[in-house]
Parts: sequence; structure tokens; C-alpha cells
Amino acid sequence: MRFPVLVSRLSKTARAALLAGAMTASTAMAAANLPNPILFVTQVPVPQDFATIGTVFANHMSDMQSAARGGDLWIRYPNGTLRNLTAEAGYGSSGMQGANAIAVRDPAVHFNGSKAVFSMVIGAPTSQYQQITTYWQLYEISGLGSGQTVSISRVTNQPADTNNVEPTYASDGSIIFVSDRSRNGDRHLYPQLDEYESTPTPSGLWKLNPATGRLVLLQHAPSGSFRPFVDSFGRVIFTRWDHLQRDQQAENSSYGAFNWGSESAAAATSAAVDVFPEPREDTATTFGLRFNHFFPWMINQDGSGEETLNHIGRHELFGYFNRSLRNDSSLIDFSDAAAPPRANTNVTENWLQIAEDPTSPGRYFAIDAPEFYTHSSGQIVSINGSPSTNPSNMQVTYQTPRSSRDFHPGAVPADFTGHYRNPLPLSNGGMLASWVAEPRQSANDGTRANPVPRYKFRLYSLIRDASGSLRADPNGALTTGITKSVSWWDPDVRVSYNGPLWELSAVEVRSRPVPPDTVEAAPEAPEAQAFAAANVDFTAFQNFLAARGLGVLVSRNVTTRDGRDRQQPYNLRVPGGVQTLGNSGQSHDIQFMQFLQGDQVRGLGGAVSPNRGRRVLAQPLHDAMALQFMPAPGPGAPPGSVKIASDGSVAAIVPAQRAMAWQSTDANGTPVVAERYWISVKPGEVRACGGCHGVNTTDQAGHAPAQNMPQALKDLLDYWRSTTADPLFNSGFD
Repeated sequence: MRFPVLVSRLSKTARAALLAGAMTASTAMAAANLPNPILFVTQVPVPQDFATIGTVFANHMSDMQSAARGGDLWIRYPNGTLRNLTAEAGYGSSGMQGANAIAVRDPAVHFNGSKAVFSMVIGAPTSQYQQITTYWQLYEISGLGSGQTVSISRVTNQPADTNNVEPTYASDGSIIFVSDRSRNGDRHLYPQLDEYESTPTPSGLWKLNPATGRLVLLQHAPSGSFRPFVDSFGRVIFTRWDHLQRDQQAENSSYGAFNWGSESAAAATSAAVDVFPEPREDTATTFGLRFNHFFPWMINQDGSGEETLNHIGRHELFGYFNRSLRNDSSLIDFSDAAAPPRANTNVTENWLQIAEDPTSPGRYFAIDAPEFYTHSSGQIVSINGSPSTNPSNMQVTYQTPRSSRDFHPGAVPADFTGHYRNPLPLSNGGMLASWVAEPRQSANDGTRANPVPRYKFRLYSLIRDASGSLRADPNGALTTGITKSVSWWDPDVRVSYNGPLWELSAVEVRSRPVPPDTVEAAPEAPEAQAFAAANVDFTAFQNFLAARGLGVLVSRNVTTRDGRDRQQPYNLRVPGGVQTLGNSGQSHDIQFMQFLQGDQVRGLGGAVSPNRGRRVLAQPLHDAMALQFMPAPGPGAPPGSVKIASDGSVAAIVPAQRAMAWQSTDANGTPVVAERYWISVKPGEVRACGGCHGVNTTDQAGHAPAQNMPQALKDLLDYWRSTTADPLFNSGFD
């Protein structure tokens, strides 16, 4: 196995030739009004738009088909001067790509503006049929100022045998990044496969302290998380692929789907079984659930508080989705046109490449693009998501025409202005983006050996047209076009490309205040009351959980749902306890909350000779460490469940740093209301919410969000205290 290593410095002759070629393509241009230097990357175009660099998902792989070698890290100064930074530091080459070949991606500038972190892969096959193993690794660069000497070094203590991409700086100087490292580091679980296409996917967001080597999984994402950054408020904002539905590939025997008995390397195998959530296809009593989108998410820098941005969701962003049950006439299909009118009038489907507006903290720009065929380019949209903004009041703004979201194989809409990606709002109020005029879907208009990619991304300043929409400034190109002639083995065919490189992932080189280092908040009043009533010290309880890799999930009243959510049952009652009714229609009794943990146990290719890697499936909570500290739910309870208290509250100890989902059930274990997202908690986190679908303003009965002391949490603490002998964990050490 070949691992990437630092390349040796190029000879003076080779370096001079490389720089001369770069400067030929970088005649000074000052058309763009730039307040600061712009750091960006070039990439040899990859015509394929599935699981390759620049695509919507599975874009982290480093093989030659996924990430062609030949790109560089560049800086463009306000006066138009261009510098090829990686070439200056002795990395990369033109012509035939070999041991010194590189590809570069994802620069992020430090808060002090003097350095940046980025990802780079080094090495290409040196002969026909040769197969090599390489990984994207994190590097830091300094010397960004005009006339300064560039220095590039590999970030220490990062995993050397995984793809580490999309880094950003945390407030404490650590680096938060995306990696395909398995959740627990086990190599037999590498790579994690996504829930939809079963392609390799990142496992979530990771945080590394390079000085100490401390590596922490911030959140576990079964289908991948992407593009994190720390916003002005200290929140880690990122995009996540949300796909909590049954495995579509298990429905086709040709994929050879099966289940592993556990995550262990020596686990037994069995037939492919999905236990959660609802079926994909319609049944006599249910409508199928097909859940597939990229939403904006946020998390604290310590890994706590993971949720969608301000708890926004499909009810605020989507245009339509179906109800869950056929036989409940109270339920309705969701439509954005349904009464009462919602604040957001602009439908969006995906949120990619999110960036914060430096002139308006809490305002975020992103790309809404189709899943395939445009290299994740599409329409620029924006939203106000400052921490104090209620999701019901969040309005999406179309910054470019809606026609820019999709590709157009036939007639091109009159208002189509091209496809956009990597939007970059600037500190002077301007905007940059990678842009292509091409309206059709991506394709290779050449051959395998001599590709002619249809999409040719260039960096442009954007201006407002007469309608108020952003569009590429015809005089605002940041370069005259950077071209390169490269060849490589793939592995049997020699591929040659001579033409313009993609210009991507622009970031502004500037200093900015260090955001607050966000951590888990103190318990709110209802939960604090439960700790006081149980005579348990909150901090000591947290420490107990953290030492065992556990957290707690709490809901105050799971009979309450947001007033707009009428697609799942909302006339809910706990037998002998609380009820919340949205109308006089059919009611549903709920008695248990079943928790599901994301286990990497789905295999493909057949049990005899399985494909490499496994995908995550929801399995009833079975973590032994968690279950030993909870009371038994009682007779008839489905596996992995807790009993819902009479006040509608729920509390459960769950494994930390593992994707979790849940569903309420009736007394027979039949699901009633299902969570549609995966959530993970940090070790020691006590995570509380108001209801089963958090209430934005009022619940289905018109009531304010629940503020009751969750009896279930008090009962859990009482049980835990009675079974934990060490008095250290009791308030007052009594």
C-alpha cells in the first residue's frame, strides 16, 4: 500500500518553468473590485458527475478518476497579480503526472488572516496499469502576503490513512474537518457507505488539536456531512445529506444486500432486514417515505446541540410532501400554499456550499442544485438564520433566477444566466462565485483519452441586473483563464488534457474577530428542576456519562407537535395521562418511545464475497452501557424503548457519537410518529427538546412550547441514583 508523503522540492529549472507557465496565464486583471486577496484552487476538469470531486456527495475520494491531478492553490491580489502558491512551494507539475502530482481543494483562512488550511493529495501512477493508494490530507500555508515567502506543511497528528477534506479553523485553534474515517476507527468498517447509493461517504465532522493529537468525532452522519465553517456566533454551520429511509438497493437482489449481525469484524451474516423507518413504497395503510435532501445544519464546537439551522425543516423550505398514513383522515399532504400562509415564499430543495455574509452576520448564501448533472452548481439562494430568528420567520431569497438551479437540455429559459457554485460574499458587500454559462447537463464531449468537459468553471465578480438578480459581470473575471497541459494513467489508458482549469472554492484573505467557542449550554429551567427534584448534581452526572461514552435525550411532551406539521399523527394521548389534540379527528395512543441507533451493518455484494465497506442501518437501541442505567420499560415494550411518562415526557440514555433516531409507538409496539433525522450527542450531553417535532411558535392545539418539568427525566435520575453506589454523584455528597 502506498501512502502519500511530502514531495521533494522541484529543481530550480523545473520550478522556473512551472512558474513561467503560470504567469503566462495570469496577466494582471483589476476589473473585479476586491477588498482583499482571494485564495482559490484550480482543478483539472472531471467530466463525470457521480462521486467525483466537485459533485454533490461522495466528492472526497482521491483516486485518479475522482480527482484528476494538475491543479494548484492560487492567490489573486486586488491589483490583479496572481501567484501559484503550491508551485512556489515546490509542489505539483505540468505534463505527465507522476509522484509529484497534486490536486488541491477547500482552502479556509485563519481568523488572523495570515495563514490558511487546505486539503491536498499527492501522487499519481507512474506507469500503465499501476494502482496506487493516496489520501487527501490537511496542510497549512503561510506567507500569503505580497512578496512573502510561501511555506506549506502537513498538519500533524491527523489520520494518515483516511481522506481528510474541507477543513476550517475552530475558535480555539483546532481544526474541524470532514473525514471518511470510520466512526470508531475500526478499519474493517472502512469505508462507510451512504444510505442511498451505497457509495463511500464521509462519516461526519471531526475536530483535531494538531499540537496534542486529540481527535474527536463531533457528529456522526450516516450519509455524510459537508463544508463546515464557524460563523460569527461560534456555531459550526455545515451541510448534511439527510436520508433516513429504507435501503432502496435491498429491494433489488442484484446488489446482494445482507445484514451483519453487529459491527464486529467477525460478525455473522443474515438476510437484509430494515426495521425503520416507514416503507419506501405505498402500502394499504401508509404512504411511502422517500427522504433525500441536503439541509443547513449547525452544531456547537464541542459537538453538542446538533440540529438543523435554527430548527428549520421541510415545512419551512419544501413545496410539497405526502402524509404518512392513508387511514387517518385528519392527516393532510403538505403544501407550501396551504393555510395559514408561511413566511417563506420561495421553495428550495438543497443547501450546498454555505457561506456567511461578512457584512450581515447570520445571513447565509448557498447553492440549490440538483443531485446530479451540474457538478453541484445551480442557483444562489440566501436566508437569515441568526440565532434569535424563529424558523417560521426565515425567508429564502432567490439571488439568481430559479432557472439557474436546473439544467436545460432543450429550450433555455429566457431568464437563465448560467450555473453558479461556491458563492463568496465579500467584506465590501460584493460577491464572487464560480460560474459557467452552460445550460445543458454535464458531459464529456470528447473521448476518454482526450476529454472535453462541457462545464468550464471560472471565477467572476457578480453584479445586480435590472431585475435585482445576481449575475456574472462580463468584465469581472478574476483571471484571464488558467490553462494547463497534463497527462496521466487511468490506469490502462493514457489520458491527456490541454485546456482551461476549473477555478473553485474562493475565500477572502482577511482577518476577522475570533467567534465565541460555543459549548453545551446549561440546562433550561424544566430540566434543571428535574435535577433538583432528584437531588442529582448536573455536572457530576455529565461527567459520569462522558466517562462511559453516553448522553441523554429528553423530550418534555411528545404528544405536542408543531402546528404546521399535520403529515404525521397529531391527535396524540398517553393512556391515563396528557393529551394534545389538533382537532376532533382520529386520536392515537402512544405508550413507548423506541430509540434506534445507527449501526454500520448493511453489506452488499453477497455474504460470501462482500464488497468493501458497510452502510449504516437503524437498529433498536442495544448499547449495553446505556441500557444498564435505565429502568425496564415494562411488558409489551418494543426493543430499545422507554415508557412515555404520564406528562408526555421521555428520557433515555443513549450512546454518544453515534447517529440516533426514534419513534413513538402504541402499546403493541406499532410506530405512530417517526423522527425523520439522525441526531448524535456528545459524551456527557443532556439534550432536551419541547416535543416530538419541536414547536416553532404554537403546537397543534395552539399552545406555546412545553415548559413542564419532564417527569421521565426525574424518574431516570431517581433510578440512576438508586443503582449508582458512588455518593460522589449525589448533590451535596450525602
